[in-house]
Amino acid sequence: MIGRLRGQLVHKRPPLLMVDVGGVGYEVEAPLSVFFDLPQDGEPITILTHLMVKEDSHTLYGFADDSQRELFRNLLKVSGVGAKLALAILSGVSVAEFVNLVNNNDPASLTKLPGIGKKTAERLIIEMRDRLPEGVASSVSLPGSAPTSTDAASEASAALRNLGYKPAEVSRMVQQAQSDADESLSAEDIIRQALKSQVAG
Repeated sequence: MIGRLRGQLVHKRPPLLMVDVGGVGYEVEAPLSVFFDLPQDGEPITILTHLMVKEDSHTLYGFADDSQRELFRNLLKVSGVGAKLALAILSGVSVAEFVNLVNNNDPASLTKLPGIGKKTAERLIIEMRDRLPEGVASSVSLPGSAPTSTDAASEASAALRNLGYKPAEVSRMVQQAQSDADESLSAEDIIRQALKSQVAG
């Protein structure tokens, strides 16, 4: 099991990032929340990972801290929840927010995330009650800051579509995020604002 990568960030194209470790480039799928605090390309990075092995693939998933990875692993134990949906959940809400939704018995807020219907939300509430990460604190930020993309809106839109939102939803979310800002936003900032407004709305 590959549990951690420490190396140099080669590039980030949500939901994928690549880390160079001793000359070997590891492709890692990560929640969009991880991309918010990634360093610039070429900078050092340490990221926790979960390796999923299937007959036709070996996939690495990356996380900023132990609580994210623990929640991801526990979500995979829920009936009907695969890696893609688990990443969507971690992209749309923080670990602390998810814990609050479960503890407050709030499936309605979970249905605002892509791919989660009423039955899945209710199943998550029931099955995750005894699987929530202990001692949840605020996420540990990775060092560095994200550069502003030359076409931030397009990059953010592509990431949101990969997450499972429909094109019409993506267009509305990106436009709303940009209209709410007083200055030009990076792709990561647009994604952050869009997801925040989607769950809160």
